[in-house]
Amino acid sequence: MRRNLIRIGEDMVNIAFDAPIDMPPRNQIEDAERRLFELAETGRYDGGFHTFSEALRDAIDMAAAAFQRDGHLSGISTGLSDLDRTMGGLQRSDLIILAARPAMGKTSLATNIAFNIARAYEAAEQPDGTMKTMNGGIVGFFSLEMSSEQLATRILAEQAEISSSDIRRGNIDEDQFARLAGVAQEMQVVPLYIDQTGGISIAQLSARARRLKRQRGLDVLIVDYLQLLSGTSKSASGGRVQEITEITTGLKALAKELQVPIVALSQLSRQVESREDKRPQLSDLRESGSIEQDADVVLFIYRDEYYLQSKMPKEGSEEYFKWQAEMEAVHGIAEVLIAKQRHGPTGTVKLAFENQYTRFSNLSRDDYAPMRME
Repeated sequence: MRRNLIRIGEDMVNIAFDAPIDMPPRNQIEDAERRLFELAETGRYDGGFHTFSEALRDAIDMAAAAFQRDGHLSGISTGLSDLDRTMGGLQRSDLIILAARPAMGKTSLATNIAFNIARAYEAAEQPDGTMKTMNGGIVGFFSLEMSSEQLATRILAEQAEISSSDIRRGNIDEDQFARLAGVAQEMQVVPLYIDQTGGISIAQLSARARRLKRQRGLDVLIVDYLQLLSGTSKSASGGRVQEITEITTGLKALAKELQVPIVALSQLSRQVESREDKRPQLSDLRESGSIEQDADVVLFIYRDEYYLQSKMPKEGSEEYFKWQAEMEAVHGIAEVLIAKQRHGPTGTVKLAFENQYTRFSNLSRDDYAPMRME
């Protein structure tokens, strides 16, 4: 291990001396960080072949952990039981793409899942002094679109059940403010780390994720959103498709290297809007087929209520009463369409969506409800 450290140190010195003037020092720092991280993690991530008996032991360990864990999940629970039941939780080393048209609630679902996982975090000390996550997890959130303050306001609104626009405008009473303060107190100890730097490259994102895992630990990584990441200048010169291919390949490689699930949000192309049935399909993923190819799981969010709202007929007409009945049937319901899943079935999971708090939760179902007494 010391010999390897000497080798990395010598390489750093030599590259710094010999590097061409136009090579950015940032690239050398990222490369040195990657090599040091691999050395620090030796034994857990060291390429090459593994015997089948080792792979088998890992598979049995995973099954045993699933058997013992709350909810019998092999992965990390999202806090949304119907989604967990279909996916088995978020699986280690998986790249999960969460895509939707604007205003469907992509970031809301991502923040809901991130907070649910971080709030459920429990760890136990191992004989070697390291901490092992038993439930929930430490979450890293790359927010390339929103600032950390905006993201915190969203999570506060979800948890305190106060509209985020009311919080921003100061349009709250004393009771609500007290509730807000109480929720903020609880949230302070939650292991959720936010990086709000915009427009970072996939190499910078990987370096920062490795650093977070080394310094604080990491169980789930969320990227909001894919199209705001940039590739290297070499891939950028080859066009946007090549750049997105580099980004998705890099995210999948990072998920395997860090052995954590990565949830990456993605936009959808406008062709969804021109169809009669506006439920998204795999072909709607924007800019590159590599997103669909590299992902282990592809989730779409669809809300019928959003599209029905804009079709409101004239009040009092026969069409209006028909429209009203349709609106009542879909009010507060969101569909998560599992379009691709390497380890399980595809299908649709229905969730409850409270628009004013931008919050997703489990949908109460008739077959779970207590018997009604007439």
